Formats: sequence, structure tokens, C-alpha cells
Amino acid sequence: MKRKIITLLVASLLAGIPTLSAQKYAGRFADSEMARFPEAWQLDHGTRLYFGYSQGVGCSALLKMWKATGQEKYYTYVEAWVDSLVDEAGNIHLYRVEDYNLDFINSGKVLFEVYKRGGNPKYKAAIERLARQLQRQPRTLEGGFWHKLIYPHQMWLDGLYMASPFLARYGREFGKPELIDDAVNQFMICARHTHDQRTGLYHHAWDESRSQRWADKMTGKSPNFWGRATGWWLMALVDVLDEVPADHPYRPALIRLARGLVEVLPNYQDADGLWSQVLDQPGRAGNYQEASVSSMFMYAIAKAVNKGYVEERYRKVAERAFEGITKKLIREEADGSLSLTRCCAVSGLGGNPYRDGSFEYYVNERIRDNDAKATGPFIMGCIELNR
Repeated sequence: MKRKIITLLVASLLAGIPTLSAQKYAGRFADSEMARFPEAWQLDHGTRLYFGYSQGVGCSALLKMWKATGQEKYYTYVEAWVDSLVDEAGNIHLYRVEDYNLDFINSGKVLFEVYKRGGNPKYKAAIERLARQLQRQPRTLEGGFWHKLIYPHQMWLDGLYMASPFLARYGREFGKPELIDDAVNQFMICARHTHDQRTGLYHHAWDESRSQRWADKMTGKSPNFWGRATGWWLMALVDVLDEVPADHPYRPALIRLARGLVEVLPNYQDADGLWSQVLDQPGRAGNYQEASVSSMFMYAIAKAVNKGYVEERYRKVAERAFEGITKKLIREEADGSLSLTRCCAVSGLGGNPYRDGSFEYYVNERIRDNDAKATGPFIMGCIELNR
């Protein structure tokens, strides 16, 4: 019996080694971001005060650091940003409801935490302002949110992360269950039109009108599986489940969507734990291991395991991602700070100049260091691995 206990203790300690490393990296990287970008509007290399979705991702990660560590510096950093953006009437700096842009909604997630702690009514007014946008957002015939007014009839995987967790939380916090239903329905609609049966992956977007040059004329799907878009989708699933009641009739369907994707992602994970810019073609010339998709999957898979949505064995998939990121994509600078390299700066569809969703388009978009769409999920993933 004594030998068995000792064996179990040793196994437990060995199993804890990756999580101890993740805890260290979470703190070091969060502090590196704050040193690199002394004010939160500068996150993602921002050049002006702005309610940007990228800053929202970074600030969401730092709020999780605050909750995980109890260190006030993380909360103070975020609060200073939203305080500078929201006036006493709840107006948000440079926010234009008439754009009906889902990207604006993402930073609204931060407002819940700041309002909850301080109770300042201006944050409640700003939350209400964003919720009204979603209630008036242009929709597909089935009720799916258009990604932006300038992208009519289109649902993008990105938009599920931007809007649905916010809408579901608003519905839960303020007693409007019909809005939780609406948030959940966005996933059901998007999954029907973007899921690929052959690979188990999700196309970046769907055009209901089939009028875009990038849209398949039969299905309306975009042609490729962009890594970050699928990362947004999986993060949206595990985050929205925090807001969906246990007895909600579609909660099992959301879990099945998350589980189905987690089960196929190891098929596309490189031997060193990373995923590629175009998910299903990791060995193709020009493709590369990309930081945001690897960080997003690390976070979402670790959280799915922690919440019991997928089997415990998938923790190894997230741990392999952590090891790959820290070995291949993180660089220690001369001042001791950490940088996350090989981040795709941005990708999209349509617009001017036109983005056609081809393989060549995705792999030739600009690459940079310390993009908040990668650094925020990396911090959040380290926190989940440390739970």
C-alpha cells in the first residue's frame, strides 16, 4: 500500500510539470504584454484609442489573470482602458451602431466585469447599447447575424466569437432567456452552412446570396479552412456554454459541436504540437505553423477538458500545443520579456482590395509578432492548463 501511494504521488507530480510551466508562462507573458503596451489601447499594436475587438481579446485574458492570481494590476490596466472609452452617458468612443459590425461587440464582454465590480451605471448603459445593436442586426433568412453591414448575407466563424457569448451573458445577467436562445441559434445556423463532413472542419464563411466571388455557387461556402477562424469558432463554443443553463434544450447540441471539432483537430496537429494557417494542408509549400490558431486551440481544448465537454485524454493535445508554442514560437527578448512570433496579422474575405479566400491569399497575408489575437488566447490557454 505504501509503495502504491508513493507511485501515485510521483505520477501526480510528473503530471503537474506542464501545468507549473503554464502558470509561469501565463504570468510572464501577461506582464510582457503590459510592459510592451503600457496602455491597453496599444495592444495589438494599436495607434489610437479604440474599442477594438483585438484589444477586447487581450483585456479578456488579463481579466482572467486578475481572477486567477488576485493581482490588481491586471484589473486596473483593463479598467483604465474602458473608463477612457465610455462616457457618463454610456457612449462608446468611435462606436457606430449604423455599421452593424459584430467586431464591436467583442469588447463589450469586458464591460460586464467592470460593471459588476464597480457598479458604475455608464458601463451598464454601454452594455445596453451593444445589446440593442444585436437585436437590430441584419440577418440571414434563417436568423443568422450578418457579419457586418458591408458584408451582406454573410456569416463568418469570427462573428460567433464576437457576438454570441456577449449576447448570452446579457440574457443571463439581465433575465432575458430569449436572448440566450438567439445566441445559441447562431451556432446552429452557422454550423449547418459551414461544417465540412469530409474533414470535420469548418469553412471560414458562408454567403447566403452566393454572390461573392469567394462563395461556392452551390453551397455559398468559402473555399478554405482558415486556422484562426476555426479557432474563433471553438473558443466561442466553450465560452458561450458558460452562459447557457444546464437545462437548456440545445446545450447538448453545443457540446456535441465542440466535441466533434476537438476530436478531429489532432488529425491536423503537427508532430510538434502546432497547427497551420490553412488547417488541412500543413505540408503544403507556403503554409506555416501559426501562433493564433495554435493558441486558440490550446485554450479551447484545455477548457473543454476542464468543463467535462470532452474526455480527459484530450488534455494531452492542449499540452502538446503549449509545448510547441513555447519551444518554437516564443522568443525571450534582451529585457527578459517574452514575444510570441509568427502571428497572422489579419485575414478576411471580400472587401477592396478583394480577398478571395484562396490558399495563396491566406498564406501571403502579413505576419508579425505579438498580435493580441494570439497573445490573448495564449495567456488564457496557460490559465486553463494550470487549473
